Amino acid sequence: MIKALRGMRDILPPLSQKYLYFLQEASRIARNYGFEYIQTPLLEETQLFRRSVGESSDIVGKEMYQFTDKGGNDVVLRPEGTAGVVRSFIEHKLDRQGGVHRFYYHGSMFRYERPQKGRFRQFHQFGVESFGEASVYEDGAIILLAKAILDRFSIPYSLKINSLGCPTCLPPYKERLVEFLRSHDDICDDCKRRRDLNPIRVLDCKNPTCQQIYTQAPKLLDHLCGQCEEEFGKLQELLTAQGVAYEIDPNLVRGLDYYTKTAFEFVSSGLGAQNAVAGGGRYDRLVEQLGGKPTPAVGFAIGIERILDLFEYEPKREGFYLGALDEECVDEIFDLATKKRARSRVLLEYRPKSLKAHLKAADRQKARYACIIGENERSSKTVWIKDLERKEEKVVPKEQFLEME
Repeated sequence: MIKALRGMRDILPPLSQKYLYFLQEASRIARNYGFEYIQTPLLEETQLFRRSVGESSDIVGKEMYQFTDKGGNDVVLRPEGTAGVVRSFIEHKLDRQGGVHRFYYHGSMFRYERPQKGRFRQFHQFGVESFGEASVYEDGAIILLAKAILDRFSIPYSLKINSLGCPTCLPPYKERLVEFLRSHDDICDDCKRRRDLNPIRVLDCKNPTCQQIYTQAPKLLDHLCGQCEEEFGKLQELLTAQGVAYEIDPNLVRGLDYYTKTAFEFVSSGLGAQNAVAGGGRYDRLVEQLGGKPTPAVGFAIGIERILDLFEYEPKREGFYLGALDEECVDEIFDLATKKRARSRVLLEYRPKSLKAHLKAADRQKARYACIIGENERSSKTVWIKDLERKEEKVVPKEQFLEME
């Protein structure tokens, strides 16, 4: 028997119903904030992620599904969503149009890493990206959008925020940090590699020994330039004014190299080691870095699998179940179902069954109405209907049945 590859799984009912429900509600909230849907390819040039995510990240260094296709192109299954949206933004010359462009997306991402609770090799994200707005108010709105989605599903979380500085304040801080790191030979090999590629990424290390060492490391928040300090203060004001609780985490750097200024993460205690459910921040230099016109940008992504583990979902009763009590009525319910499907969800049972068996089947399939035709209904041109939610029964003419919502 051929099975799904390790770390990849099928999404079947009822989980698929929960998945679609999340997408429906998250998309609705994103549209309320002015975002429009964008879809980018699963397959991209490898160079896109090397130039955006960065060589110091574990994604590029260890986790990409990278291969050479039949045309000799170096390609990769996308490991995250932002880079592809930025590539599309530039390719379609939106960076030359000016104004603000806001997108939301959802779909599969791929990373070759050890599968565990809340982490798969093929996983799904919901994300938003905003281009062209440099105001810290947009950072606040983006965080509130992520919060609104989590609140919609009653997800327990805590919010962590940080500022990663800008090209003015970051270089001198990096020098001090590298000086500190060179005085500690007991940091792990990954941190030694990051020290030479992008030193602030060491703060994201999960090694307990390294984390203990970094409690003594210089803090970026102590080295912010005037503008970054002012904007970070304003962000805190905005969150406080909206009643949003948060924690300042000076070691929060996110896992990708392209972030600047605001960085944030929502974490939940219900997921074990993989406790981040959403995260993002500002990446004002990435559009220019990938060949576009300098454009401020900010966004976030939510791990859908992790969210699905954190809320309960009971599909609501929906649609009509049609069944026949005898063979002579099957053609009739088939015709009724075909007409009814022009406006409603219809579940059709081809085999004649007893009333009790039909009611059980309709209940099992979460239909709102069980609609049955037997000899009496066929001769009177009516339909027997039971509302499975209200436990009410009635008999109506076929024409009235076809008009029901």
